Amino acid sequence: MAKPKDNPNYKVVAENRRARFDYAIEDDLECGIVLEGSEVKSLREGQANIAESYAAVEDGELWLVNGYIAPYKQAKTFGHDERRKRKLLVSKKELARLWSETQRKGLTLVPLVLYFNHRGIAKLKIGIAKGKKIADKRETAAKRDWNRQKQRLLKEHG
Repeated sequence: MAKPKDNPNYKVVAENRRARFDYAIEDDLECGIVLEGSEVKSLREGQANIAESYAAVEDGELWLVNGYIAPYKQAKTFGHDERRKRKLLVSKKELARLWSETQRKGLTLVPLVLYFNHRGIAKLKIGIAKGKKIADKRETAAKRDWNRQKQRLLKEHG
């Protein structure tokens, strides 16, 4: 998602760069996230990590599991647990679709980007993904290297 130049509210807080290497992303979905006050303050400072986290449908609700939001230093009494499960907000229709794709097709829900949208609201983009095998990862790396080399050659000779 490209950053709007005229919008000061849009800000990427955390990105899971490894996800596109480890998984073949078939579809993505933007969802809201239920946060406490100190968590929002910490996110505004860019103190988060979603690299080891995943999303799961449990008891008819969508959850972000193992996402890290650093403690906010000024919130001494009303702090938060850094790795607690956080509820994700999606429509019932989307939730049913996500549940069927994870249970029936064996796909995984991987967090891709945690960001503040143009209205200043924290959002999480999750990808519906299929795990890659080692050979697929090698193939992806080889394609990337070849494209890089091709661009270099075109720049030199063209």
